[in-house]
Amino acid sequence: MQRVYLGLGANLNSPKEQLDNAVTALKKLPNCEFISVSHYYASKPMGPQDQPDYVNAVACIKTSLEPEQLLDFTQAIELEHGRVRKAERWGPRTLDIDTLLFGQQIINTTRLTVPHYGLCEREFVVYPLLELAPELILPSGIALKTIANGLPLNDLQQLPL
Repeated sequence: MQRVYLGLGANLNSPKEQLDNAVTALKKLPNCEFISVSHYYASKPMGPQDQPDYVNAVACIKTSLEPEQLLDFTQAIELEHGRVRKAERWGPRTLDIDTLLFGQQIINTTRLTVPHYGLCEREFVVYPLLELAPELILPSGIALKTIANGLPLNDLQQLPL
């Protein structure tokens, strides 16, 4: 079983509820064991600023699925929750589930890049991930704590439970 970290994000259609529903769906995935989810965090959008703020979190699971099998399941969850894939990058969305880390694997296929290409630059990923795995060493050999020490919060705020 591989330990996998998934980034969750939403800014449309009751974002907190979207993340709650995503967590419920992740708990039901076949060949997976749900481990934990971070607090939810409010963050400013990365792309166009004329969209609502995001709610983000990181979930941890263990799985015997292959990386692209898990991707198929997470993309199905996104679709079930109203995700529409558009050409617009960083636009508003009902639900986004990104594979951040898949054990210590480095994956670069046409469908999947792991570690996630933006993991080290995004406070809304680094800080929730740090909450779940404070001693995590990335496949690059760099400690997540080191990344967090050099990454500003950019108005990231932990939301109350």
